[in-house]
Amino acid sequence: MLKPDAVKRRLAGEVIGRFEKRGLKILAAKMMVINKELAETHYGEHAEKPFFKDLVDYITSGPVLATVIEGEECISMIRKMVGATNPQEADMGTIRGDYAIDTGRNIIHASDAPDSAKREISLFFDESEICEYVLPDEELIYEEP
Repeated sequence: MLKPDAVKRRLAGEVIGRFEKRGLKILAAKMMVINKELAETHYGEHAEKPFFKDLVDYITSGPVLATVIEGEECISMIRKMVGATNPQEADMGTIRGDYAIDTGRNIIHASDAPDSAKREISLFFDESEICEYVLPDEELIYEEP
């Protein structure tokens, strides 16, 4: 998910383009403003942490671009591309290392495991909104098993 800072800074195309250039497929994308209830559900695992209110306030402060992205080892690849949560610790060349300055405005959220990805996708998308398709050049991206 591209957070409000990414959307307002007009970085959506740049970030999505990075994923596509790595051979990942965009299966769904939705621009939306998240309401407080959905934000609290999305960040539920942080509910008892002192920064929870700030997370909810920020993610509901403007439009986000929610996405579903697919590819081999997609979660680990995207997490590497995104970089450390704290942009001061993120390597240059990562999304946060290149574009973010502050932990509270760190451009992007990426699921950390298959189970959390499934849960998060179901929060933001109906099954009918996710488009399955084959890239014409998939054989150039992946070796045959």
